[in-house]
Amino acid sequence: NSAIFKNIERTNTNKHLSLAFLDFEDGRVTLSGQHEDVLVVRADGDVERIDTLDLGLPVGLENDISQFIDTRDIVFGSGDVIVLHTDGVTEAEDEDRRLFGFDRLCKSVQKRHGRSAEEIKTGIVEDLMTHIGIQKIHDDITLVIIRHT
Repeated sequence: NSAIFKNIERTNTNKHLSLAFLDFEDGRVTLSGQHEDVLVVRADGDVERIDTLDLGLPVGLENDISQFIDTRDIVFGSGDVIVLHTDGVTEAEDEDRRLFGFDRLCKSVQKRHGRSAEEIKTGIVEDLMTHIGIQKIHDDITLVIIRHT
């Protein structure tokens, strides 16, 4: 953070980034870092939305962000899926400027409940591209799917 902050200050840019850490141990994932809400789909199909607002601060915004960093432990059992994404996924627009949104993302993942991480990712991307249609993509679309076997 300190190096990025100094470079942002030196170049007088208004760019920042988010950095998330996930640490898996003993059936638990520890999250740290402020980013988009984390989607957790349990083995039984239940969906949880994990707010990360209080887990960090965008990197490069302040010289010392240590006071803003926190962690949250999440039980991560067999068959559970974690979906990490950028805002380019939820803010992707269709021709009527409707956002793909978090609800559509949840439904897309639930539709593929029990499948592999690769199949879930491919399915989300298919649903997203169908939603976008022929519209120009204005932001990055990044997905990370983690499935506990």
